[in-house]
This record gives sequence, C-alpha cells and structure tokens, in this order.
Amino acid sequence: MQRVDVRLEDDLTGGPADETVEFGIDGRAYEIDLSARHAEEFRRQVARFLEHASLVRAAHRRTSARTLASRERSRQIRAWAEEHGLDISERGRLPREVIQQYDNEHGESQQAGQAGRKGNRRRK
Repeated sequence: MQRVDVRLEDDLTGGPADETVEFGIDGRAYEIDLSARHAEEFRRQVARFLEHASLVRAAHRRTSARTLASRERSRQIRAWAEEHGLDISERGRLPREVIQQYDNEHGESQQAGQAGRKGNRRRK
C-alpha cells in the first residue's frame, strides 16, 4: 500500500498552511493556501465588505443539447455493445473504447464525421 502525505504551504510566507481559502472577485474564482493566522486575517479584512454584499447563486451552465441523431447513435452503440457482450450502463456517457470499437466495425471514422461537417459550410 502506498501512502501519500499532502502538506500545504502558506502562499504568503512559504511556511506550513492549515487550509485552502476559496474566494471570488470580478467573476473569477481563486484559492490560496494559508496558515490559520493568515486565514483569520484574510477573513477579517474581507468581512467589512461582506457585510454589505449580496450572495449570488452560481449560474448553471447548460451543455449543448443532444440531437435526435446523437441519441439514436447512442442507442445503436448500446445495442451493438450488448450483442457483443460488452458491459456498459444503460444511461450516461459511453466509454470511448466502446465507441471506437463500434466505429471500427462499422467502417466509420473521425475523418468521415469531419468531412460531413465540412460539407455543411457555406460556399462563397
């Protein structure tokens, strides 16, 4: 058995740190490793601003919607995998290796997909 010992280093002084403090400003997220003393000082400095601030919920970023064609392709790959005795879940992301095996057997490749996309470009 391998043992991993993680030690934080205070980003201000280089000495030992006790915690990682996360914070955000101007739409960007930050984190800093600090000793207990420095973390307390940081929180004390920021506290007067927080007293007047409003808490904002994080916006959920929506991933691109799946198309009917992509759902149908996933169904076909799952059916093929089941026929070939491959153990994959009924839902969720398909393993890359399974998709590659399916594409290899069905004569599909990334190049074919890219060529199809290129064909959809407008011509001048």
